[in-house]
Amino acid sequence: MVDPKKQSVYYVVMVTTKFKSFADAKAKDPESIVAHIARSKKLHEQGTLVMSGAFLDNPGEALSTMGVLTSREAAEDYIKHDPFMLRGMIAKHTIREWANMFA
Repeated sequence: MVDPKKQSVYYVVMVTTKFKSFADAKAKDPESIVAHIARSKKLHEQGTLVMSGAFLDNPGEALSTMGVLTSREAAEDYIKHDPFMLRGMIAKHTIREWANMFA
């Protein structure tokens, strides 16, 4: 396993959901939120998910999130098996290679 603090390249998964806000997601699909958070914590403990979270609600835009992972394979697995993806609640996603200037 790579030490995330010494890694110079990461993979960022940018997600746009079909929800209007975090409150909308909590109201319509609380089970997926619980499953998503539990899975994210497990991946973080394993060292493949460095950080993740939702962007603060921006009126007029769909709820967006991101995750920073240690490999392309981990990023692809992260989105492919995400509870929101499995339930069809992701409108679009991208995976981008990102350089850490502090490593």
